[in-house]
Amino acid sequence: MKIPIWSVALLAFTFGMASAEGQGKEQPAKSEQKAIQAIEAVGGTVREIAQNDDRLEVAYPRESKIPIEGQAPLTDEHLAILKDLPKIVHLRLGSTSVTDQGLSHLEGLPNLTRLNLERTKITDVGLKHLGNLKNLTYLNLYATEISDTGLLHLKNLSKLKKLYVSQTKVTKAGAADLQKALPQLDINTGLEQSGSGAGEKKGAIAESEK
Repeated sequence: MKIPIWSVALLAFTFGMASAEGQGKEQPAKSEQKAIQAIEAVGGTVREIAQNDDRLEVAYPRESKIPIEGQAPLTDEHLAILKDLPKIVHLRLGSTSVTDQGLSHLEGLPNLTRLNLERTKITDVGLKHLGNLKNLTYLNLYATEISDTGLLHLKNLSKLKKLYVSQTKVTKAGAADLQKALPQLDINTGLEQSGSGAGEKKGAIAESEK
């Protein structure tokens, strides 16, 4: 039985298109796969930020007083592999053991736009590692040990739009000084009501919603 020429041509075309699509789809490099596995090994997650956007969000688990069986505790060294995931734009490190030393590993993430560091052990020293994250638009420093001195490292972040510093050592004067350098920046200090308990609570609620 002879197969019509047009059928052969159609099959060839279909096969060629499928092959082209398969070749065109970018596969994660081995280094990226290894990095994802390392993040998941400590209970973290890696996911695309949208169905039509392959940029990544990485979230590490918040620390629990009760150890989770089979889950290694997060250390600064765990963050070293983040450089192998250049598509990271959102990074969640809130309530983890990350320290100033760990933040040095973020210098290799120039595409980062959102960074959550609430309730971590970072200080003013660590913020110097964020000074070159030029695409950062959101930074959460709630309940950390930073002060007005640390804010000086943020003055060159021209795209920064939202900053949370409630329950820190940042003063109204320090926030106002940063506001002059970055007039587009919305700074939540938690001091809206002259430092009263109600004002601080308002700031805390805002943080927990992010």
